[in-house]
Amino acid sequence: MTPQQLKNSILQRAIEGRLVEQRPTEGTAKELLKKIQAEKARMIEKGKIKKPKALPPITEEEKPFDIPEGWVWCYLNDIAFITKLAGFEYSKYISPNLSLNGIPLFKGKNIQNGTLVENFEGYIPETVSDELFRSQLTKRCLLTPYVGIIGNIAIFEGKYKAHLGSNVGKIELFNEDGMHVLEEYVLFYLRSNTGYKELTKYKKATAQESISIDAIRNVLIPLPSLAEQRRIVAKIEELLPLIDKYDKAYTKLTDFNTRFPEAMKKSLLQYAIEGKLVEQRADEGTAQDLIKDIQAEKKRLIAEKKIKKPKALPPITEEEIPFDIPESWKWVRLLDIAEGGLGKTLNKSKDKGIEKPYLCSINVYWDGINLEKVKTALFDVESQKKYLLKKGDLLICEGGDAGRSAVWDNEDEMYYQNALHRIRFYGGINPYYFLYCLELFKAQGVIEAHCKGVTIKHLVQSSLNEIIFPLPPLSEQHRIVTKLEELLPFCDQLRNKQN
Repeated sequence: MTPQQLKNSILQRAIEGRLVEQRPTEGTAKELLKKIQAEKARMIEKGKIKKPKALPPITEEEKPFDIPEGWVWCYLNDIAFITKLAGFEYSKYISPNLSLNGIPLFKGKNIQNGTLVENFEGYIPETVSDELFRSQLTKRCLLTPYVGIIGNIAIFEGKYKAHLGSNVGKIELFNEDGMHVLEEYVLFYLRSNTGYKELTKYKKATAQESISIDAIRNVLIPLPSLAEQRRIVAKIEELLPLIDKYDKAYTKLTDFNTRFPEAMKKSLLQYAIEGKLVEQRADEGTAQDLIKDIQAEKKRLIAEKKIKKPKALPPITEEEIPFDIPESWKWVRLLDIAEGGLGKTLNKSKDKGIEKPYLCSINVYWDGINLEKVKTALFDVESQKKYLLKKGDLLICEGGDAGRSAVWDNEDEMYYQNALHRIRFYGGINPYYFLYCLELFKAQGVIEAHCKGVTIKHLVQSSLNEIIFPLPPLSEQHRIVTKLEELLPFCDQLRNKQN
């Protein structure tokens, strides 16, 4: 249960009479309502409030739920004077008399997250406020916006004189002749699920949410005796700090659970490329042996004119090495152990040849190649030879989400364009091992640190050549990939379970 669900549950139990016990010795709400009606009549007689329109009796069908025998359903208008500053009053009295000091005006923006924000934008002279005495704020009451965020209600303590401004109504309980209804009880009710539904059932669908003052007057409220109100409020106020503590703990736990699958994945990948995920085996040889075999393969391919002699890459310095690796491993740059380059630059007006399918960055994702939106372009014979993909090619996005990678694990005919680097490894190297390296480097910000550009990042060929990779012996690469393929699905399961 979330903290908000717990709070909602407690408020709902409270207003249904299930949070504290009922005590017959405390009297009934019917008796209390008679006292309130008597006070209301006296205020009408004295001219303090106008006589309201009679509301229809509350039917059984209208009552949201059953309440204890000592309680009573009534309208909010039965227990409170509810009003606002009329539009003509604002234009006739308020607007011409706005000043930098005097009686502050409460507007909708002065109520935020159920709290009064006393950062006033306007004031009026006290004489103007006295003339509009029905919309004065001189005693404890509830303030509620009727335009904007409906249900954003707060208590005005009445410790200073203020006045209603635009878009705010007041709910002034009939407590003049003695305490009858607690503002806190009404506030908690209106914050409950039932209270909020009652308050918003006549909400108008406009650009801004709005309700009429009559809609607030017509809100149904379950009324207990005053003593029970006090016990309900005391119990809620006792529980709310505990819910706040639970909220903090819940937030920490939720944050941890949210981060844990990704953190676990990063840890597994880090262990893998540090040589800590699987054991090293002396009989599998070393990465240096693998590099010698690759160098021999490259010499043969150059001699056969199948590849061009690559430019020499700078040696890897001690300063570049980010962590220790096993003795049997070796730090390398991609083009030490592979050949690669960007794909075909497309030009519709100049391209000739046969229409062929090609991949671009929108097809390449960490979880594989998406073939749903494969485009086609013209490739001549030379381009077909140069840009044809082979099974096991590693594709790396040059721009957009630079560094995002996938392995082409398919025998179908497919080409690639210049938004992608294509890396083709020598020596039977496992491309998935380097895919996992790139995924970790992406998460750690290593790739971004090597990218060019400000608004749009690009991983250009020279930048890709700067990145160094830890190379294990060939058999160990396969064992690392197998172990990761065994463990990483658990991270995905955790993430999916949370979602």
